[in-house]
Amino acid sequence: MQEFWDGFWTFAQHYWWLVFPLMGVAGGIGRRWQVLSQQRHKQKLETLRLKGEIKAAQLAARGQIAPQLSPRAAAQQQANSSKELLERLFAEHDGITARWLDYELDVAKMIAFPAMSDGRQPLTAAFLRAKKIADALRPSSAEAKVAEQQVTEYLDAVGNYAVAFEIAEKDARRLRDSTFTDDERKRLERAQHMLTVAVDQSATPAERHTAYRRVREELDGLIDLSDAAVENLEKKVALQLEPGRAPEPVGSADAGTETDPAAVSAPTPHADPSVQADPVPVADPIPARDPLAAPDPLRQAAPLTNPER
Repeated sequence: MQEFWDGFWTFAQHYWWLVFPLMGVAGGIGRRWQVLSQQRHKQKLETLRLKGEIKAAQLAARGQIAPQLSPRAAAQQQANSSKELLERLFAEHDGITARWLDYELDVAKMIAFPAMSDGRQPLTAAFLRAKKIADALRPSSAEAKVAEQQVTEYLDAVGNYAVAFEIAEKDARRLRDSTFTDDERKRLERAQHMLTVAVDQSATPAERHTAYRRVREELDGLIDLSDAAVENLEKKVALQLEPGRAPEPVGSADAGTETDPAAVSAPTPHADPSVQADPVPVADPIPARDPLAAPDPLRQAAPLTNPER
């Protein structure tokens, strides 16, 4: 026991300065627990308020005794109250999921805040567990018949889901790429730069395609891109040419270069056989003659001309 205390005081003498950051961490944890308690308290108050409205409607309204409700009417009021609460919880649940999907589908955010997509981070893992619980406890619809205990459990699950996301998001924005090595951070920087080129509409399709391939190469082994993120990135990159725009032919002649007329007029090997090219005009065309027809006396009397004379 004496050796333990001797070692403890020796450690404290050399690392006394660790007291200050530990105090800051402890203060942050305390404030976070306070915020969580306040949020849960507000959610419980909201539930109690809705229940109190149902009971108050049965007792009095504006100083007058309210008429007694039948069991069916009281059950209908309770169902309407549960429906309203579930609709609010569904909206909050979907809003948190949408904020999380912004990190999962946007490659730029995945590069800037990789901890949000890394399940090895403790806070991110806690958020994913809270999401799984909230998804499992979510009723099929607001009109579904659920017990009061189920609504309460789902209310707590959505509250934990919201708090876990806030904590994980703030931690990811604090960490950024600090968990990577120097070489890995350089790869992330190159990927971020090439991603800017890949989604730049002013760049040529070839440049966007090359930049997209470089992004995938740089992120390989660093960040695991989901299929949905890859599909979303490919839509932004727009790898194919726009409709109505044809690619420029390779090796085309300059505007001032003379071309061979024979090459221009010659039909291409892939030309449509149904479309016939215009015949090349000749100086003295020889008309086709039927060999079985009678000889033309005028043509026989005419002397032959020598074109070389």
